[in-house]
Amino acid sequence: MSEAIGYELIGDIAVLSAQNPPVNALGLDVRQGLVDGMARAENDGAKAVLIYGEGRTYFAGADIREFGKPPTGPFLPDVCTRIEASPLIVVSALHGTALGGGLEIALGSHYRVAVPSARVGLPEVLIGVMPGAGGTQRLPRLIGVDASVDIITSGRQVGAKEALELGILDRVEDGAPRDIGLAYARELIDSGAPRRAISEMAAPQAVDFDALYDVVLKKSRGMIAPAKAVRGVQACCELPFDQGMIRERELFMELMASDQRQGMIHAFFSERAVGKLPELKGVEPRDLNAIGVIGGGTMGAGIATSALLSGLSVVMLEMSPEAAEAAKGRIEGNLGGALKRGKLSQAQFEDLTTKALTLSTDYSALGDVDLVIEAVFEDMDVKKTVFTQLDAVCKPGAVLASNTSYLDINEIAASTNRPSDVIGLHFFSPAHVMKLLEIVVADKTAPDVVATGFALGNRMKKTSVRAGVCDGFIGNRILSTYRTCADHMILDGASPYQIDKALTDFGFAMGPFAVADLAGLDIGWAVRKRKRAEGLDPRARDSSYADKLCEDGNFGQKTGKGYYVYEAGKRAGVSNPDVMPLIEAERAEQGLTSREFADDEIVRRYMAAMVNEAAKVVGEGIARRPLDVDVTLLYGYGFPRYRGGPLKWADMVGLPELLADIKKWAEEDDYFWQPAPLLEQLVAEGRTFDDLNKESA
Repeated sequence: MSEAIGYELIGDIAVLSAQNPPVNALGLDVRQGLVDGMARAENDGAKAVLIYGEGRTYFAGADIREFGKPPTGPFLPDVCTRIEASPLIVVSALHGTALGGGLEIALGSHYRVAVPSARVGLPEVLIGVMPGAGGTQRLPRLIGVDASVDIITSGRQVGAKEALELGILDRVEDGAPRDIGLAYARELIDSGAPRRAISEMAAPQAVDFDALYDVVLKKSRGMIAPAKAVRGVQACCELPFDQGMIRERELFMELMASDQRQGMIHAFFSERAVGKLPELKGVEPRDLNAIGVIGGGTMGAGIATSALLSGLSVVMLEMSPEAAEAAKGRIEGNLGGALKRGKLSQAQFEDLTTKALTLSTDYSALGDVDLVIEAVFEDMDVKKTVFTQLDAVCKPGAVLASNTSYLDINEIAASTNRPSDVIGLHFFSPAHVMKLLEIVVADKTAPDVVATGFALGNRMKKTSVRAGVCDGFIGNRILSTYRTCADHMILDGASPYQIDKALTDFGFAMGPFAVADLAGLDIGWAVRKRKRAEGLDPRARDSSYADKLCEDGNFGQKTGKGYYVYEAGKRAGVSNPDVMPLIEAERAEQGLTSREFADDEIVRRYMAAMVNEAAKVVGEGIARRPLDVDVTLLYGYGFPRYRGGPLKWADMVGLPELLADIKKWAEEDDYFWQPAPLLEQLVAEGRTFDDLNKESA
């Protein structure tokens, strides 16, 4: 017997206990232990087998340490089949999570009991594959096509109550998994209950799977795993069980060999690696119980909401009592969404808005907070004024943070007498929803202040990325470049609407011009004016048609008109007929000749600009690793997860080819298309961005 699976015979019930902390992942030792345990139970003359997990969970899924390594038997499909084929009654007692292969083990059992807090699911599509150990063959036989397709193609977790109602579970009971499992097994033996193998149940009635495939593919915005999983369910309905298992495995292996699977796995591991910084090893964060937020607009209210939901008390500072009350209203509106979704009770809502939240118009109210975040207007003089006042009133050791999107944190820190306490915490709007947090480390920021920033992000359930100081940090610096590339294509003949469509077809959640409308065109306008005031390089191409939109008061969604026109209450807009005449006038003024762009060229140029600037960001140390860039673009900028991030995408399409394109375009614009030194170095050495990730691990 493997030590990962314990064995005990209690009367005529054999107990197999998973002992592979922390999550009882289904590694080789666990799989072998289950096979050996089943054989031993049968040899010992048991009448039933109980399978459960020690510690905090049942089998939570595959062992991520085996990802990318050659598979070793016994393979999970064979383990599930071996369990199901036993002449003994097999009961699984679930607690914690039974996900992916964990649920497939439970479906290989004949009966399933769970504690009320247990959750089950088949989340394989979230890493670019599909269930491959019978999930698409057994689950539809148990609960039907519609419910199975919903669970499998969404990858969502299902609570015990819903799982019982659907028929995934046979019973839900309070108690220790071992105890409720033994009691259920005893009851089944005493009542003469039969073995109940799902594979022997009738297959559900077939539906129009071609239509269902198309619906799922469209809903997945180009991700192929959910649609492939539909074909697995189709095999359950149309083929005998054994042949269905073969078909499921074929589909699974097709996905395993796909670029999308590579991208999703890269995203999975990068998300886990991004917060692991050698510089913070052994560094303890400062105390964090109360925070201050300066500015209660959309961003400040979102930050305050996120803080309240994470258990922090918040002092909201505004310029006037009226502005403070308006900020409170925004916070209540945000929390009201959580209340409607059942994430908060009415009592919790009232506690957060009346006890945990304090409104003030006086900086002295921030005297006892552990950390303060300013979210005021994006203007350096305004920021410096705020930080000078914070320096005067905040207690020693308080962390002073700016939510600036672009501005120099070193310059802000220099306006205080405690630059080591100053850091950038760049949230993304809406801050209580968006997962990304850029933690911007200035030259004099203390290590424990950096650790405190990451602790805050973790507490708020954010994905935090370390960034260095430059104009725009990681995300907005790269955004500025690829958005400039889009603007150049506009001047040369493309339309904003063609570019948006080409990029949403590529997999972006939104195109750059729709994103600009969502963020507010006035933000980009302010940045352009600042950069022009600082002085543009004479070689840089510039345009003013977007400025004219702003001059007319058209700032996008918040004013109802930008690149698109929006009806009240609707987020999607229709093309603004005023835009193209402005663009055509600009082309004429600059004496430009328009040409047609194919969608493929739009995507290639846009992505090459993104990758080239990202390589500069990594090469300069603004991002420590390529994966930091990938996570930033995935979580803050709508980059399609199944492509892994821009630098993973670049590795997959080929760095030499990308560099060749950049050099070709440099012949027409050698200022914008300056190849990144790091990109040139990697190509010369025959290496990839992922090689850099591995070296930093």
